[in-house]
Amino acid sequence: MDHARSTISKIFNGEPRSYTRFNLTQNMEGENSQVEMKLSSDMDEEVGGNGVGEDLNHAKEPYVVHKPAGRTPKNVCFMVATVLLIFIISYLIGYLSHRKTELAPPSCSRSTFEESITEDSVKMEVDPLMDWKDVKSLLDQKMTASSIESAFSEFASESHQAGSAGDMELANKVLGRFKQYGMHTWTDGHFVKLVDPPASGSNMVTFKGSDLGELRGYLAYSKTGTAKGAVLHGNYGQMDDLGKLQDKNIALDGRVLLVRSGKISFAEKVANAAKLNASAVLIYPAGDRQLGGSTQLFGHVHLGSGDPYTPGFPSFNHTQFPPVQSSGLPSILAQTITVNMAATIMKGMEGTTAPAGWVGVGRLGDDKDMVTVEVNNVLSEKLINNVFGVIKGFVDPDRFVVMGAQRDAWGPGFASSTVGTSVLVELARAISDMVKNDGFKPRRSIVFASWSAGEYGSVGATEWLEGYLSSLNMKAFSYINLDGVVSGFPTFKASASPLMYTLIQRTLREVNTLSDSGTLYSAVPGSNWEAAVMEPLRLNDPAYPFITFSGIPSVSFRFTTEGAEYPYLGTLDDTRDKLYGATSNQVAKLAVSAGQFAGKIALRLVHDHLLHLDVEKYIRQIRTHVVAINSKIQKLQSMQPQVLPKLLSVQWLISATGSYSRAASSLSNEIDNSNLEDVEMCRNINDRIMSVERDFLSPYVSPRETPFRHILVGSGSHTLKALSDHLDALQNDQSDADADLFRIQFALATWTIQGCANSLAGEVWSIDNMI
Repeated sequence: MDHARSTISKIFNGEPRSYTRFNLTQNMEGENSQVEMKLSSDMDEEVGGNGVGEDLNHAKEPYVVHKPAGRTPKNVCFMVATVLLIFIISYLIGYLSHRKTELAPPSCSRSTFEESITEDSVKMEVDPLMDWKDVKSLLDQKMTASSIESAFSEFASESHQAGSAGDMELANKVLGRFKQYGMHTWTDGHFVKLVDPPASGSNMVTFKGSDLGELRGYLAYSKTGTAKGAVLHGNYGQMDDLGKLQDKNIALDGRVLLVRSGKISFAEKVANAAKLNASAVLIYPAGDRQLGGSTQLFGHVHLGSGDPYTPGFPSFNHTQFPPVQSSGLPSILAQTITVNMAATIMKGMEGTTAPAGWVGVGRLGDDKDMVTVEVNNVLSEKLINNVFGVIKGFVDPDRFVVMGAQRDAWGPGFASSTVGTSVLVELARAISDMVKNDGFKPRRSIVFASWSAGEYGSVGATEWLEGYLSSLNMKAFSYINLDGVVSGFPTFKASASPLMYTLIQRTLREVNTLSDSGTLYSAVPGSNWEAAVMEPLRLNDPAYPFITFSGIPSVSFRFTTEGAEYPYLGTLDDTRDKLYGATSNQVAKLAVSAGQFAGKIALRLVHDHLLHLDVEKYIRQIRTHVVAINSKIQKLQSMQPQVLPKLLSVQWLISATGSYSRAASSLSNEIDNSNLEDVEMCRNINDRIMSVERDFLSPYVSPRETPFRHILVGSGSHTLKALSDHLDALQNDQSDADADLFRIQFALATWTIQGCANSLAGEVWSIDNMI
């Protein structure tokens, strides 16, 4: 600035004995533009300085400066222009010097937002990470029983079935709360096929010609029509139960199977019965004294998730597809009945006695115990809306964790939907407040989702997954399910992708029990926490399609009563009073603990530089399947060589397993030795971690025909479990066994594991091609 003032003074004093050189350069490392200015009144300064003058004057001749003859108008104009230019440049120097310190980039941060992030949503620079202890403490302070109770009152509703006015009213309330918190919000609408009870009259069940009474409950997606056959008790309708009937030489062909609820989903019970050619299935509540004898059951029997009339693709408005339906729709009739109706049937049944262990079942029924089932449910198209709000990340806003809860219910649905929706909204409030007022800056985004049509088989959530499949499994790194998080007390149970096991264990240590005398982890009985807490993922788990269809690591969890499921789910008795009675009036406090557990998982995933997903956890699961397959193949080749030739080697599957194990261990070592300040390295490692679940989806099956494509926890002939079962069928010479088909499935499963290992290894030159 002093040089500039000196030059300006000389110009106005009529001594223009200087030259000015301007050099505006752009820093190639991403720094802001800088202005370099050189002023000199002596040509010796330029030539004899740092050599720049020599570069500009290759002839090395001295500069010749001529003194102007006089102040002509032309010279005056030139001087005025020069003064203005120097003034502007001087201003720029001061401005850019000030801005340079302001725009110093943070470590491991991104300089631009993704296109989906609005400019005014968050600041682009990130302060140093808040200490994790402070993050946990803030969440604990903001999640309170009183705020949860308030949310219960706001979101409780007597009638909010999917696609109804009550459902839409709740959707608007959730949307309003998200907007109130300053979140970016949007909705996602789908026209889906849902099922209503008969428009006039009702479904009907008669036993030996006598009508059993009014049926209000029903099973969505049952086949409609009339079926007649001799009744046969099938216990819980599991394949093991039906196998015991076959062991007694009792055929199921044309029979009406009577089963009780529990153990497996309604859809699996009906599918098992259909495999053995039963004509219909009647389901009654399992013997729980808390339920009244006239309690009606509601549910669905689609062996899948989403709209079964648009399998594998989304139900968007104006989308024209040829008529198609899911292979998971049942081919037989299914209907729920009450405990009193079931007692009437069983009292009149004859036949052989039930197998040992079938508590409460007397006679199995014989050919004279005739039952007629009439189902007249109505299929209708309805608009459902999913509601979303997002807290955007400050470093990688295009990577996000999703927390979701269903909003609809058959009746009041307090445990099935109200508690989950309340926890969802309260978590959104708490974390939004942490960002706005407490200086918490998540590295990645958190998406809060309120789903509709959850009671029909996660229809709303699955349609969203189908609609955005190509981008979701590249950007969504976890899903946390909040459905049914409180259904009893005090046992804690969870089901999840193995990738999340380590994070779950760590989070259990960070959430206190209701008495604050210890943590949830310390309250786990026994020495093996996984055996005590973790349950297998099941088809009716709302997290199931996220893992098996979209390849997104997911977790579901709940507080429950040991050895007793909450009996009111799927009934009109799922009320606030019933749930408070089942938990000794601890619902609000349990909901706070559930919110802290879900919130700390989400916050840990968006807080740290690297995702806390343990890729080595899948090694044991893969090896367990491979050991079983290897043993069965060797046994089959030795005993029945004509079925499987000796040239079929398990070595390729073992090698692929080893490749995954080495890639996972290598990545863990890379993480241990990583520089967390390296932006590209952080993102590269996280992308490789995110690829694991996605790469376990078999690329060789159609998402329309076989939507649950995950080879380890999915469903279908492509899974490792199905390979093991196929070997059993070959050994027993079952009619549906096919050695050539097995070999094809075996090869494709092998390469799916190897492909996952290749992706996890990183760069193409790092791929382990031992196979």
